[in-house]
Amino acid sequence: MMRKKHGILLLGPIAFAAFATPAAAQPKSCPVLAESAGGPTNAHTRYVEANLQPAIVEPGAKPFSLTERMRQYDVPGLSVAVIHNGRIEWARGWGFRDIASCTPVTPDTAFQAASISKVVTAVLALRLVEQGKIGLDRDINEALHSWQLPKDPKLAPRGVTLRQLLSHTAGLGVHGFDRGYLPGAPLPTTVQTLDGLPPADSQPVRSILPAGAQFQYSGGGYMVAQLALSDASGMSFANLAEREVLGPLGMTRSAFAMPPSPAIRADMAFGSAHGAPIPGNYVVVPQLAAGGLWASAGDLARLLIDLQASGAGEKGHRLSPAMTRAMMTPVKDNWGLGLALYRDGVPRFGHDGVNPGFESFMAAYVGEGDGIVVLTNGGDGRRLINEVVRAVAADYGWPDIAVPATGEKTLSTAQLSRAAGRFEGSGLKIDIEARPEGLFARFVGAPASTAERLLALSPTRFRSESLGITVEFAGDFSSFTFIDGGPPMKVVRTEAAARATNDGLSLSPAAAPFQCGEATAKPLKTLHLPHRAARARR
Repeated sequence: MMRKKHGILLLGPIAFAAFATPAAAQPKSCPVLAESAGGPTNAHTRYVEANLQPAIVEPGAKPFSLTERMRQYDVPGLSVAVIHNGRIEWARGWGFRDIASCTPVTPDTAFQAASISKVVTAVLALRLVEQGKIGLDRDINEALHSWQLPKDPKLAPRGVTLRQLLSHTAGLGVHGFDRGYLPGAPLPTTVQTLDGLPPADSQPVRSILPAGAQFQYSGGGYMVAQLALSDASGMSFANLAEREVLGPLGMTRSAFAMPPSPAIRADMAFGSAHGAPIPGNYVVVPQLAAGGLWASAGDLARLLIDLQASGAGEKGHRLSPAMTRAMMTPVKDNWGLGLALYRDGVPRFGHDGVNPGFESFMAAYVGEGDGIVVLTNGGDGRRLINEVVRAVAADYGWPDIAVPATGEKTLSTAQLSRAAGRFEGSGLKIDIEARPEGLFARFVGAPASTAERLLALSPTRFRSESLGITVEFAGDFSSFTFIDGGPPMKVVRTEAAARATNDGLSLSPAAAPFQCGEATAKPLKTLHLPHRAARARR
């Protein structure tokens, strides 16, 4: 079997993996699992097992089986929980949580939830706000006693607030924490992480953009929030989260435990890559608030159900209805307080995440009792997640949760030209060109040869197969938003249609490009996140 070529693509707060020839997810030494190994089965689970489809399908194409796709995408184990009518209708695992021992995934298996941790952190923070222990719109330094965020009179003259930290609008750096640590390695304290001191392997968390002026994803900002919550409560972050959120919600298979506790170890997934366990079986993520949660799919579903009920006006949940509505209100673009907000179609909320060897996704309807959680432990988990979510959405009649599978559409050059131009936002700078053969996109500054033809799903909806994402243009083509395959990032038109040159796409010399301060753009398939064995976003 040919060995898989594994690359990492980091776009703003989004990380994508590029995969060539896939490896088998199931080791040859592992026996075929009994149907009961992953938990209860029903008509819905059997539908998922037989009806996976990519975003674009050829006429007459048959759906794939779950077994086929897990093998193709190199995903050893999968856990799914489905919420229907305000309760967990079913939760089930497929495949292996440990490909060395061939131990199966069960409904109780804990996976690294990665950036979904931020949702729990936000709920915890807003509970302390409602208890009067910390201010949502006050300078965060007022709550910090063991450390202070260095003042920046130019970028943050009034300091930064908890609201800004939770919504990624504080203007702080450190997008995420790139490596994690092998089990047994020295771990940095929270203060060492914030100051970028050994054994931390990240930069100091400091102001890099004006506070409150824009969305700039910052896992570093969540570490400031973590310390502030501990200082304000006088408790460790992990114990505080257990007391205020995890315990009351009955999330018994979840913990901010890095390294994992004995209770988590009893049924936990190991990360994998290329059909083998990653070194140490998992990485330790001491940045708990940003990406250090272990959780089962069912436990995360319990969290979603609590937020749905509170958002619908019910009292007696972790947050008051008013605070939950504030959490689900956009601060900038499609981001609320700890939540990604999906506003195309019927409103939804959720988050996704990537740690080395793990990928996760959850989404739920606002005001309705339906939703889904999917967790994986290796390979191109996000593509498998997309297809599982698409199958569940088709089974339950949820057209907004996932973009339905469809065929490619043929559009005229005039239709394509409406989408042409330069678009910027969320750390991205993209040129889009309409050609007779289709719509092409590439990063600003990248060679013309890297331009990718986007597949048309409708006059306003296009698909990037290399990244596995679908975007939807606004009706006036002033912006587009990721609606499938990644967080709901919004990218705004900053220039009119570009003109072709001998070197590829360019703008008029009089049109100075908007500067976001990011590093020089690189081609889609060579933009790598350094020092990662697997793609990561926290």
